[in-house]
Amino acid sequence: MMESSVPPGFRFHPTDDELVGYYLRKKVASQKIDLDVITDIDLYRIEPWDLQERCRIGYEEQKEWYFFSHKDKKYPTGTRTNRATMAGFWKATGRDKAVYDNKSKLIGMRKTLVFYKGRAPNGHKTDWIMHEYRLESDDNRPPQFCRRKDGSFVELLRKK
Repeated sequence: MMESSVPPGFRFHPTDDELVGYYLRKKVASQKIDLDVITDIDLYRIEPWDLQERCRIGYEEQKEWYFFSHKDKKYPTGTRTNRATMAGFWKATGRDKAVYDNKSKLIGMRKTLVFYKGRAPNGHKTDWIMHEYRLESDDNRPPQFCRRKDGSFVELLRKK
């Protein structure tokens, strides 16, 4: 289990625009984040039920876990994302939701994914839901400093 680095009573409940506009933007730009509470993990090497202990913040029971992860490509030269783990896969559901800053400027997108045990197309839906955030801009091109090959994402994991 990760040693807690926050004081008792600390609660971490950032909004979508705070996750994208502050945490993800700084992470992608390799800038220092004031309070280091979001951990880096390899999402596709860990099952959702094992993420809880690795992403714990504080001492209290949590229903949401935050972490940074890198995009894993399905094929070396392709653009498709690999979202499979040993026990199952993450499947996108619904439309991506735009994330705006407080000035109504598009800063990112939120994709909702559900974890299925087994292999597609015969997987069994679980109660694990994840929101994947990515940087965007109004003119449909990523911010200048965002052009890294790894494609960092901030993720929010939640169990229904």
